[in-house]
Amino acid sequence: MPRTLSEDLRSRLIAAVEGGMSRRAAAKRFEVAAASAIRWVRDWRATGATRAKPKGGDLRSHRIEVYRSIILAAVEARVDITLVELSDMLREQHGAAFAPSTIWRFLDRHAMTFKKNRARQRAAAAGHRLAATGLVRSSA
Repeated sequence: MPRTLSEDLRSRLIAAVEGGMSRRAAAKRFEVAAASAIRWVRDWRATGATRAKPKGGDLRSHRIEVYRSIILAAVEARVDITLVELSDMLREQHGAAFAPSTIWRFLDRHAMTFKKNRARQRAAAAGHRLAATGLVRSSA
């Protein structure tokens, strides 16, 4: 991922454009991409800010957070519910489509993990699957 260029460089490029230089010529002079120069000047004229916008971060988790109480109630009602079943339940009952991986990240954010009981699993026959013991809230 490219690094953020300095605010000083942005300010000098914007000053050059405001002084009469074209955006593409300023980009060539300061050795940055023309698209960057165009975007920096456009943002400066719209907001007056020369600072880079924040990079990365979560932009979509708010969609699933709307269904927080529904998901947590479903998990409480049936402890061994699968991610696919939660996904299907949300789609059928609420018209909200989420991938099982999105639901996993939601549960992980809310410190809900599946705890295995190794002592019990040792006594089981090879290939024999035991019923899920349930989700446990861990202190995060």
